Amino acid sequence: MHPSRSPSAAPRRFLATALLVAAAVLAPAAHAYNKNRVATDAAGNPVRVHGSVVIIEPDIELSEVLAGGVQEPRQAWTEAARRLYPQAVHRRLEAAKVEAKPDWVIPRDLSPDVRINQILRLNEAVSVSILNYTSPGNTLATKRGKRLDWTLGPGVQELRTATGADYALFTYIRDSYTSAGQKALRIAAILLLGSDIGGGTQVGVTTLVDLRTGQVVWFNFLAKQTGDLRDEPGATATAENMLKGLPL
Repeated sequence: MHPSRSPSAAPRRFLATALLVAAAVLAPAAHAYNKNRVATDAAGNPVRVHGSVVIIEPDIELSEVLAGGVQEPRQAWTEAARRLYPQAVHRRLEAAKVEAKPDWVIPRDLSPDVRINQILRLNEAVSVSILNYTSPGNTLATKRGKRLDWTLGPGVQELRTATGADYALFTYIRDSYTSAGQKALRIAAILLLGSDIGGGTQVGVTTLVDLRTGQVVWFNFLAKQTGDLRDEPGATATAENMLKGLPL
């Protein structure tokens, strides 16, 4: 995460916490968890993408899990992932013959008071709400079943003007990898205690928002104990998992 994005720091810390909690609860049993939702039209049919898509600069950070479980961000890994992941998403869109607008890079000097920054923060809050209230046993009474019925409101028109796109793809990923010391501790814990103290985790959430209406037309949550964003094959595999169910 870029230090200059301090206006969004608090919401993103909240999003990070929500994702890690969800990953801890949902992923361990099968070592992987993937949940996506697609909005439906008035007739109850899943919506399809009709128009162009812009990739909003992904919020990606990679860390190394040191002995003791402390996560230390790795800048070189993060920069590689921020470069490789959008390339993999573009290949996926191109394969589906979807028009992709130039990626929209979040201005480093974006004021917290401008509408676009508020949209970015609102998307984070809505993503947390979708994650929370589409989980088993925690469904809102007004959003029964698996229906995806969330919106960012008409203010998204400003982002459409800035990007020229009909849809915006928002992405948040945190990926961690165990150090040699942590791997040794995991092995020792398994041998001596019969339990795994845990290691690296890949967790992410992505949403596709219709910039004409503000509707969240698709949502996906991913939590895995494997995955690697530091090279092209790993980034491609992660993009395929993150984009599962995208209604192209």
